[in-house]
Amino acid sequence: MTLQDDPRTLVSTAWLADHLKDPDLRILDGSWHMPGAGRDAAAEYAASHIPGARFFDIDEIADLRSDLPHMAPPPEKFISRMRAMGVGDGHQVVVYDSTGLFSAARVWWTFRLMGKTDVAVLDGGLPKWVAEGRSLSDMPPIPRDRHMTATRQNALIKDVTQVARAAKLGDHVIVDARAPARFRGEAAEPRAGLRSGHIPGSRNVFFRDLLNPDGMMKAPEDLRAVFEAAGVDLSRPVITTCGSGTTAAILNLALQRMGKSDHSLYDGSWSEWGQYADLPIATGDA
Repeated sequence: MTLQDDPRTLVSTAWLADHLKDPDLRILDGSWHMPGAGRDAAAEYAASHIPGARFFDIDEIADLRSDLPHMAPPPEKFISRMRAMGVGDGHQVVVYDSTGLFSAARVWWTFRLMGKTDVAVLDGGLPKWVAEGRSLSDMPPIPRDRHMTATRQNALIKDVTQVARAAKLGDHVIVDARAPARFRGEAAEPRAGLRSGHIPGSRNVFFRDLLNPDGMMKAPEDLRAVFEAAGVDLSRPVITTCGSGTTAAILNLALQRMGKSDHSLYDGSWSEWGQYADLPIATGDA
């Protein structure tokens, strides 16, 4: 294991290749694409995936009772879906996505929300795996039902009331993973009907700034420098947010890599905050 490889946060393609045939390893393709991207993550998975990988559908393994996109699933639904996929207690889970490091962190966070910590994101994702000429498959695995338990960790998730209170009191620092133009309110939101801007008092750490040009996550000391340069007070607990709670999880992954554990994710994110006229918004730089 190198310094980079940590089965609870981030592992390299070399680590995954070495462990590919471990009986208790489970690989998940957590690919998801923005609305309007014109890509079908499930179809791409079916055509080509890392051998043994199962497809984790972020939009379906969610709380479909909510009008908001892919909200965290209830524990009983998570357990049901994981058992059917042959993912259970005692498994080491590795999640990747087809972009590199985009939606896989959301799956990592979902597992942690359910009390599962033996889960890591594949650094560089499928693009790095493919670039290195490693094996691919179009065969779906044959899952065997596996016992799964889950205990929701409420400290890892925030709702709109908790975020509004935190913004008012200033006892947390809210960090927004969206692109700077969206944060400043200069670019329209990709989802119709949302106001432009950000939660007052929040700071902007664009998720791509946490990645190297090759799509790999930066080293912990470099991650810390990015947060500090954005004015994030790391002595306070962090609440992450983004457009719909997906790329926010990349910030949570980075914070965990830095050794900071007091962080949570605002699940509704801007999809929720941006639609309510009675919630305050700010524009421009933080």
